[in-house]
Amino acid sequence: MQEIINIAKEVAIQAAKEAGELIKHYYSKDKQIVEKGDDGDLVTLADHLSEEIIMKAILSHFPDHQIRSEETGWTGDEGDWLWLVDPLDGTNNYAIGLPVYGVSITLIYKKEPVLGIIYEPHDGNLYVAEKGKGSVCNGAPLAIRKSADFNKMTVGWIQGHAVQKDQIALQLKHQLEVRFKRVIRLWAPTIQWCMLARGDLDGIILYNSEGDDLYAGLLMAKEAGAIIMDFQGESFEGMHPEPYIIACHPAYKQEFLDLVSQK
Repeated sequence: MQEIINIAKEVAIQAAKEAGELIKHYYSKDKQIVEKGDDGDLVTLADHLSEEIIMKAILSHFPDHQIRSEETGWTGDEGDWLWLVDPLDGTNNYAIGLPVYGVSITLIYKKEPVLGIIYEPHDGNLYVAEKGKGSVCNGAPLAIRKSADFNKMTVGWIQGHAVQKDQIALQLKHQLEVRFKRVIRLWAPTIQWCMLARGDLDGIILYNSEGDDLYAGLLMAKEAGAIIMDFQGESFEGMHPEPYIIACHPAYKQEFLDLVSQK
């Protein structure tokens, strides 16, 4: 198993960097933007080309592994190993010229993330998380921070496309905005998870947002010391189709639970 993860790490890092440089190349060119779905989501030429690079790299080394990718969907037969690929997380930002986007690749073993790779092409930041071995950015270890004042925290908010107008979600987000100094929503979830892991965010509340970008971010934050739990305070493990998640420093577990219960 460890040998597979070691090879997978090399493959994923190289693929993420190659895909990321292609995305950056098209940033100031004709992005060939197309609307997809009914929620106003977008896809660009760079999404598809990035995905091709990553999937080709994975399949050339692990032809028997299953892949779930943002644009292509499912590839291969179900087994112990599953790759999750978001070739351009933050497409809406990318499309309007906002340089907040990334490439996300996750390796899942028996429904648990064991490897997460996130690459920020615009800044050249490479984030790597391996289960039980910590998380790093450009080789430097990451660690979440413990804020001195709960009320002065900066927290991230992540909400699924399907629940954009959910009244409970709107109420909860309002509670956060009233309570904290700032609530940030970047429309590029992987970047928010990296911000939490490196200590630039104090916590993240995720409201029913499951996708190919989620589990690399969760692993990144967890390996940096964050507690990952559901809205009932139970440890969040495995994969869930409709996740509701709190991620924060362990010292503030109860405060965050109390806050989401007020919705």
